[in-house]
Amino acid sequence: MTELEELINRYLQYITVEKGLSRNTIEAYKRDLTYYQRFLKSRHLDAPGSITEKMVFDYLVSRRQGSLQAASIARSLVSIRNFHRFLLEENISSHDPTENLDAPKLEKHLPKTLSSAQVEKLLNQPDLSTNLGFRDRTILEMMYASGLRISEVIKLEEDNIDLSIAYVRCFGKGGKERIVPLGKTAVQFLKQYKKAVRPKQLKTSQLTKALFITQQGGEFSRTGLWKVIKKYGRQAGIIKLTPHLLRHSFATHLLEHGADLRSIQEMLFH
Repeated sequence: MTELEELINRYLQYITVEKGLSRNTIEAYKRDLTYYQRFLKSRHLDAPGSITEKMVFDYLVSRRQGSLQAASIARSLVSIRNFHRFLLEENISSHDPTENLDAPKLEKHLPKTLSSAQVEKLLNQPDLSTNLGFRDRTILEMMYASGLRISEVIKLEEDNIDLSIAYVRCFGKGGKERIVPLGKTAVQFLKQYKKAVRPKQLKTSQLTKALFITQQGGEFSRTGLWKVIKKYGRQAGIIKLTPHLLRHSFATHLLEHGADLRSIQEMLFH
């Protein structure tokens, strides 16, 4: 095994154990770095210190000539850059040959949104005669009324909601805090949920501050909550419902009803 192959294996072990990345992400890194290592080997390069910026650039060009799409090239550069940063942090290499390289510009597409009729159909799917159905309807109303991400919803605690002045305080990426106003319907559902539904779901043996809790009385995982929402998407005939689709729909519908763009950006944390 060559020196570069050993270092790539060491890096993959690092992102598996230390970073805890998903299997799919690790496989993508492994695939990108394997192609990269083979290219360098064909140029008789193996020591990290001998890899130059031009050599990395030539590799990316060769991948582009092989009909690889711009998005795949950009991802490949991220894999290579993170690998070289790891080598720097571990004092294995003294320079990062990717430091001044920019990823290819990606073609931007306008995000898809749900129509108002689709949103209404989605919101009407949960069975309000059951506690779980009422909880799920409250979650959907909350997400549509606030534009919160799945990760932000599961982190919400009871104290983050002030229903007297209709706002939610949430914490986004990097722990950054933002205040988002809530609509009348979402506030009504939240009041009823907090008063009559959540106390029935809460287990004394598993007390939690989380606002929305599972049938077992515990906190939601990101995947667990998304499965709940996806189920109602299927019932409403929205086959490709994604977390971002709800956020984009929230923003688009606000814009269509006269909200100013800057305010929407602040609510979404853009």
